[in-house]
Amino acid sequence: MPLSAKMPDLPSLELLLAIARTGSLSAAGRDLGLTQQAVSARLAGLEARIGVRLAVRTTRGATLTSAGTVLAGWADRLLEAAREVDAGIASLRADTRGRMRIAASLTVAEQLLPAWLVTLQADARHRGQEPLHVVLHATNSNQVIDQVRAGDADLGFVEGFAAPRGLRSRVVARDELVLVVLPEHRWARRAAAVDAEELCDTPLVSREVGSGTREFLATALRHRLGPDVSQARPALELSTTASVRAAVLAGAGPAVLSELALADDIRTGRLRRVPVAGLDLRRELRAVWTGPRVPPAGAVRSFLAHIAGAR
Repeated sequence: MPLSAKMPDLPSLELLLAIARTGSLSAAGRDLGLTQQAVSARLAGLEARIGVRLAVRTTRGATLTSAGTVLAGWADRLLEAAREVDAGIASLRADTRGRMRIAASLTVAEQLLPAWLVTLQADARHRGQEPLHVVLHATNSNQVIDQVRAGDADLGFVEGFAAPRGLRSRVVARDELVLVVLPEHRWARRAAAVDAEELCDTPLVSREVGSGTREFLATALRHRLGPDVSQARPALELSTTASVRAAVLAGAGPAVLSELALADDIRTGRLRRVPVAGLDLRRELRAVWTGPRVPPAGAVRSFLAHIAGAR
């Protein structure tokens, strides 16, 4: 049942206990950091609220009435419980500041988060603070969104065209998908770019369904070729970016992956980047969370500010 409108607030009950303990309105005020005028006004407000006389002024100070004594006994137990709740809330705040559960798409988890976390911990040590304890779950973008919505992750990182519905988001980085093949592949030697139709009809080494990389490419192809377009069945379907890259290097076929993940292979010539005509494969990498537009003070807000500074 809801509390009645006659229920006193906790500061008023603290005042009643202070009067019982000190035997004086002025002494109770000193204990609570209040003036005698403020004490008198608060006591009068408490009595008016519950409709019972609680204290009587005497030449020596103030004494509680019988009703005031009964209420003070109840108030003592209530305030003890309130102190336990207050301490518990403080520990929750400390835990929120010191621990963060992150769910991240594999591109972000493998290519960006390590550097962000290393510099975050270094900054904490430089300031004499306790390092943040991070629990990281690397998965595909769809599962990241599910975990954030379910409250299983405090912060998520996803890939895609737009912010997921029902979640707050912020762009933290930008990336581009690139088509890569082995140097001996026929596409590595052609003069013309691969067009969207040919790419769509080619079996690729691909990430699993739900991957942000796979979904982004599929959406880009639909935008270019029409909503009913159907891609060729993947040559291989693998669960991590690293496994797709390894399969391409082993000769399994072309793949479209994050430029962040392939930069070293392209620079050293292990893989060749093939131009794609008619597709814009640039994308945004976003942080996502639930709640207010600006996260409340704590680990999530601090980490997002750190990422912004790093950028």
